[in-house]
Amino acid sequence: MPSNFSNQGRAAQTAWRIVLGALIAVNLIAVGFLLYPPGGSADDLERRVAQLQAQASAKRALLATTQQHLAAVEKGRSEGEQFLNGYFLARRTAYSTLLSELVDAADRAQIKPKEHAYATEPIEGSETLSMMTISANYEGTYANLMHFVHEIDQSPRMLIIEGLTAAPQQAGGVLSISMKIDAFVREDGSAAGGAE
Repeated sequence: MPSNFSNQGRAAQTAWRIVLGALIAVNLIAVGFLLYPPGGSADDLERRVAQLQAQASAKRALLATTQQHLAAVEKGRSEGEQFLNGYFLARRTAYSTLLSELVDAADRAQIKPKEHAYATEPIEGSETLSMMTISANYEGTYANLMHFVHEIDQSPRMLIIEGLTAAPQQAGGVLSISMKIDAFVREDGSAAGGAE
């Protein structure tokens, strides 16, 4: 029987040694965590927090700048649309609108309208914008012509006098006037066609 006790004693000593070894290992691990915490030391964590706060501040500044750029782009788009709607004529009504404006301006300037012809050509680089050129003939005095040019200049549309020739007629003081006037046309969803 004594050998049975000695085997049990040895087994108990081995068990205690294993338990003590495990406790020492756990204590060493705890000391390791204390000396070298998983996220770094308190100073490391503070530096990291400061770094992240600086990055967040830079990202907020970038976001604010991007929002300002977006607002500027939206404003530009809105003003561009207003410009197009105000100065560019809808293709569907461009010819009749321009002819009406030119006839009204001629009446106010007391100049006599003659024949009108027009041609529309697309503007290079744009799928929705075209330039309409109106060739128009008039008769009137030099003063009437100057008044008519002023009326065209004051038009709410963007009208450009590309060319103007005036030749005296045999009747005293009356000029035969030929003008080329450019206007801009935008597609408005209607079918594109040559005559309005």
